[in-house]
Amino acid sequence: MSTTAAPPTVADVVAELERRYPSVWAEEWDRVGLVLGEPTDPVRRVACVVDVVPETVAEALAAGADMIVAHHPLLLRGVSSVAPTTYKGRIVHDLIRAGVALYVAHTNADVADPGVSDALAARFGLTGLRPLHRPAPGSPADGPGRGTGRIGDLPAPMTLAELTRHAAAVLPVTAWGVRAAGDPGRIVRTLAVSGGSGDAFLSEATAAGVDAFLTADLRHHPAGEHLAAGGPALLDAAHWATERPWLDDLAAHLRAGLGVETVVSDLDTDPWTVHAAAPELDDKEPDREG
Repeated sequence: MSTTAAPPTVADVVAELERRYPSVWAEEWDRVGLVLGEPTDPVRRVACVVDVVPETVAEALAAGADMIVAHHPLLLRGVSSVAPTTYKGRIVHDLIRAGVALYVAHTNADVADPGVSDALAARFGLTGLRPLHRPAPGSPADGPGRGTGRIGDLPAPMTLAELTRHAAAVLPVTAWGVRAAGDPGRIVRTLAVSGGSGDAFLSEATAAGVDAFLTADLRHHPAGEHLAAGGPALLDAAHWATERPWLDDLAAHLRAGLGVETVVSDLDTDPWTVHAAAPELDDKEPDREG
């Protein structure tokens, strides 16, 4: 008689993820939870990805994954068809044909404690962490330590130029790299970070009194107006690079909680693939290079 325990099922993995990242914590516009998969199917290996794209799906299938846990939703907006002739429909068909389940933890993972921005903060060794943007009082996500983004203290002060180079070294490598806005010589002691698009939190970074704010997808006019109003320095990294660190925490939690094998995708899904610094910056002002 075998004493080997049966592997967890899709339903078991979903239950574990719901305990850590309850779907009710997600923003109203978000689409999280189980997307595909039979709840009773066994799960021996989970692939953790930021984006559900053909390349990460192929990677997961090649690794023998039974389930994919993704950060970004595959079906965020309503669709009228998942025909295999469409981009997302092809992905749906490939996953169903392979018997691979798909689960999404997005803004519910952003707000969790620990969550996406805790993993990002760890890359910088930040201490004394607290949320940058707290959930609305009385909302399902409201609770001690929870919120989007994190504020903390750097292990040692750095100039903005030094911090920019350090960010490029500790974050996953992308063609986008890291660019910064502000005085290159500004001393940074306190840093706010937010995985993914964070320019909605510029005013909160200013109110918090931090020296710099690192996030992704910063736009020209909001960034310029923020700096003109005396806000903290800004560091703009690739969206994927700011969320990829969370996958390690996710994978470790699933291994510890369920005993499943995990595969973490390092496939860079950032759409920007080429970067060239202006020649005058290369030759004359290396400290301002992004």
